[in-house]
Amino acid sequence: MPTYEMETPLYLSLLNAQSRVFPRGFLPPGDPLIRLPHPFETWEQTADVLSKLALSRYIRPALEALPSFQVQALQTLEEFERAMSMLSFMANMYVFAPDHPVASAIPANLARAWYQVAHRLDRLPMMTYASQVMYNWKRIHTDDPIEVGNLTMISNFLGGMDEEWFVTVHIHIEAVAGRALRVIMPAQKAIVEGNIDQIVHSLKDLSQTLREMHGILLRMPERCNPETYYHRIRPYMFGWKNNPELPEGMIYEGVEAYDGNPQHFRGETGAQSSVIYAFDGFLGIVHDYDEMRAYLYEMRDYMPVQDRRFIEAVEQGPSLRTFIRDHQQEGALLKKAYNESIEALYEFRKLHIEYATLYIVKPAHHEQKGSVGTGGTPFTVYLKKHIDETLSHRFK
Repeated sequence: MPTYEMETPLYLSLLNAQSRVFPRGFLPPGDPLIRLPHPFETWEQTADVLSKLALSRYIRPALEALPSFQVQALQTLEEFERAMSMLSFMANMYVFAPDHPVASAIPANLARAWYQVAHRLDRLPMMTYASQVMYNWKRIHTDDPIEVGNLTMISNFLGGMDEEWFVTVHIHIEAVAGRALRVIMPAQKAIVEGNIDQIVHSLKDLSQTLREMHGILLRMPERCNPETYYHRIRPYMFGWKNNPELPEGMIYEGVEAYDGNPQHFRGETGAQSSVIYAFDGFLGIVHDYDEMRAYLYEMRDYMPVQDRRFIEAVEQGPSLRTFIRDHQQEGALLKKAYNESIEALYEFRKLHIEYATLYIVKPAHHEQKGSVGTGGTPFTVYLKKHIDETLSHRFK
């Protein structure tokens, strides 16, 4: 396994977007590390029982008593990602521990480790989609595909069928998305070369992939109950920004870089997945400026650095929409393939907003609470606007 220089971000050698082949989408090329080596055994033992400690009055004392986290002993990218995921679950369970008042400070042993590991990964010390989903899974049978029914989570909040299903459905979608991500750079090369057949083929791959992603997402209600999600999973995904329970933000005790000042970071949300950003960039979908658009740009700060660099590379590449406009006469099949991709993306986004209503808005209404996402922003109006804007990009 490779090692990395301490003074540079771990992903520095992975930032060449043109060289990425996406065998598993934005998921790591190898299965995530399940457990850190011996120097971290005490931490791993606590992680093993985190969901059980959450049901006791001992969760905070148990986390506060953990020994110094030896960040310098981490050597590989896989170890850093495992550490980031484990520390993120511990921190969020410390803050939002059931039957406890919400904590406004993270203890120094946990906060320092979290900050140092996040800094090496060029991410924020925060529970993100990357730590909950992308790098937090294992296959039951390693020779079988990365798909629901063959996946479990490594770390959990409270555990149980609904939490496992919610996360593993997303992992399956991420894996399937790889087929479309693989064709984006070749398609942009084909734009430069004027190769219409190649672009049409790539767009067909994209629309077919989006339909498959849609089919997987349709399975969410099979084993993830909306009320269970709302009450037993969602509360532990929140962050410190725009959280009414943490109006002053979060203190990371012992982190010199923050100098004792409270931090305001967003919580985990599917908006931190890089897939739709990449598809938008390739298709040339631009949303009008609003609060949601600003929020989505902010979400890039929470993504793995190599993923956000890929999105930037796609957005800076040759314009597919301009190419189609310039080839109206000979490009009837091209326009048709493009519109089919737009429609498939619209359907995927439409299902997402339907689930937002089912899993968040309706349970919140029952409790007379506002519908604010785990990322800390009201979303229902903006999601509807964004799916309408997607469909408006079709060529007549």
